[in-house]
Amino acid sequence: MVHLHPIKHWRNKHNKNKRAKDKSTDSVNTLAFSTTGVYGSRYAVDELPRNHMGKNEMPPNVAYKLITDELALDSKPILNLASFCTTYMEPEADRLMAESINKNFIDYEEYPATCDLQNRCVAMIGHLFNVPESEDEEPMGVTTVGSSEAIMLAVLAMKKKWQNRRKEQGKDYSKPNMVMGANVQVCWEKAARYFEIEEKYVYCTEDRYILDPKEAVDLVDENTIGICVILGSTYTGEYEDAFTVDKLLQEKNKAQGLECPIHIDAASGGFVAPFVNPDLVWDFRLPTVVSINASGHKYGLVYPGIGVAIWRSKEYLPKELIFNINYLGADQASFTLNFSKGASNVIALYYQLVRLGFDGYRAIMMNLTNDADYLADELEEQGKWTIMSARGVDGLPLVAFRLKDKHNFDEYDIAKELRQRQWVVPAYTMAPKAQSLKLLRIVLREDFTRSRCDLFLRDLNASYKHLASLSKEQVEGVRQGENSREQTAAHGRKPHHAGPDKHGSKHAHSLQGKYGKTHGVC
Repeated sequence: MVHLHPIKHWRNKHNKNKRAKDKSTDSVNTLAFSTTGVYGSRYAVDELPRNHMGKNEMPPNVAYKLITDELALDSKPILNLASFCTTYMEPEADRLMAESINKNFIDYEEYPATCDLQNRCVAMIGHLFNVPESEDEEPMGVTTVGSSEAIMLAVLAMKKKWQNRRKEQGKDYSKPNMVMGANVQVCWEKAARYFEIEEKYVYCTEDRYILDPKEAVDLVDENTIGICVILGSTYTGEYEDAFTVDKLLQEKNKAQGLECPIHIDAASGGFVAPFVNPDLVWDFRLPTVVSINASGHKYGLVYPGIGVAIWRSKEYLPKELIFNINYLGADQASFTLNFSKGASNVIALYYQLVRLGFDGYRAIMMNLTNDADYLADELEEQGKWTIMSARGVDGLPLVAFRLKDKHNFDEYDIAKELRQRQWVVPAYTMAPKAQSLKLLRIVLREDFTRSRCDLFLRDLNASYKHLASLSKEQVEGVRQGENSREQTAAHGRKPHHAGPDKHGSKHAHSLQGKYGKTHGVC
């Protein structure tokens, strides 16, 4: 049976007066919070605060929704093939992080269990990197907010160790220098500039994209605080030859009475090489390697915000850099650049180390390595591309490649075309003195499956075919249209993808200023 209900007219004096009052008030201004929801409220027609804090409060559900809408303009992390940083963790890890997001890691006295988890992480990673087992050496380590902080700490330790030795010898200690490849990540330039250290670069060539061991050791002199060797270049993913650098450096140190050490920048490779290529000797098994950094938020498989620095012995960590403090009732030894930091990433790193174990990490890294080889083979088979990255276990699971022949379009046009299909793929020039080479780079992360690899290849081929069908003039027209859109944003505002402020970009002391170098995305 269908039930019908009569619609009655309510003639209530109170309601009549209320309606009359409502008409006299601006309807938009009265909708501070409405049962019509977010888009029926006044906030839907107001601009969100941009430069100054708003005067009035906003309901939490409204603030959440409007901010979520703004963030919808971001790319999808799953389609971001530019970054090494982890974009996927298991729900259990997400839950652990959410449950500990309100803990300040520095409060050791209040959160002793969290502090102990950090110590376990440092110990496990130290042993993964083959710290010495000798009783004469006491390895040390600390978690950081990423490899940049870890590198800063390692550089500080090398500089202070060198200065102390020079003082003891009664020699000048005002002109420290550091040897590194010109393919270093920008944090190495920052460390050199911030801590007033001269940079000595081993430049790349058009057929060698990483540090040459002999050239590096030849640059070492009595003022060299250390050599940086990269386990996984951000440009091509190749591992630099730490074994040969160590061999040559030992010989030079002995012949000239030097004590120059090596620091290994294992930001990306530290959680790859030990699992897929355990016979590669790059770590503390080499006598001159005194410190190593690694990023837990790259192939350590944790969300951004966690790194680690390990020293082979406390001998290489000068005491004057360590601060002994009493904070919230506990005596603490501190060697960090920051103080407060969240505990959730430390806990997440411990989760991954316990959850996966050696075999779990190896399974994931082998899958990624095999998929990288599959992608490189498919590209090479097409005959359109030159592969610039290493194959198999000799480098990171990434594919760096460039156009084989000259076209009306270049790698930057390919990257923009892929962006129209939602893929984020970086195009950039090679390091200084090889910057005539342009390349594209695909980073394979844990959630990059073979199926997604095939989808990417389909869209890459479609992008190539579309650009190949255009004349030189048409390609140039597309470029000018892109430039125009980048310079003109809706409502007179800068676009959300506007470039950085150019202040400081012309400084002659930087690689960018000298060579127009663009750093590889990490």
